[in-house]
Amino acid sequence: CIVVSAITWRWQADTLVVILLATLGGTAAGVGAIHALLAPLTKATAMLRAIQRGERVEAIPIGGEDLVGRLLRGVAEAANEAAARSERLTLAAERDPLTGVHNRRGFLAAVNKALAGNPPAILAFLDLDHFKAINDKLGHAAGDTVLQAFGKRLGQVVRKSDICARWGGEEFAVLLPHASLADAQEVMERLRTSVALNPLPQASITFSCGLTTVHAADLLEDAIRAADGALYAAKNAGRDRINAAE
Repeated sequence: CIVVSAITWRWQADTLVVILLATLGGTAAGVGAIHALLAPLTKATAMLRAIQRGERVEAIPIGGEDLVGRLLRGVAEAANEAAARSERLTLAAERDPLTGVHNRRGFLAAVNKALAGNPPAILAFLDLDHFKAINDKLGHAAGDTVLQAFGKRLGQVVRKSDICARWGGEEFAVLLPHASLADAQEVMERLRTSVALNPLPQASITFSCGLTTVHAADLLEDAIRAADGALYAAKNAGRDRINAAE
């Protein structure tokens, strides 16, 4: 319009102002439309980055039937599949396949979270008495059945907030957050009574237990050594007993 006005030398200020305002308005509307169009793509990019970091995507926007909508659905499916796969891998990596309780790796990860803020807690180490004799006399299949049954009984007796694990072999570990030694002794005695009154399949068995106080998350290694020492003191004192570290 400016070029034509310059050539013809016919300037119409009103027309130029209207065209200028319309151009500015159209540009603003176009920028807004582009921003609205790219917003789902921005969300999709953020979700993909979250998936790459191993984070779970909670809110997934669903688009229409256009290209952007199909892209969002694809990202949603990828996010769900990645989350499910990550959960399966985490479960496999942090759970003992025989008993279903945490393995040592999963136990330490869960304990470090539970001890955030340094709440009062008790660490218990349990060892099945004369377990080797069961394997020698009845076979390893029978020993596995005993371990499975003990892991299940342990999960039934402890509190919901407690964290159980198979530490290794016939040794188990339990963290009792927000508990005193008296609380932990009561839980372990309840377990001991349950095992005595309702024997495990394949063989009657007892267990020895060592207890210690966990003062802080960064002192967990010291607590593990103390609980392990209390456990072996209980076994040396005759087994089938609960011993607290001094």
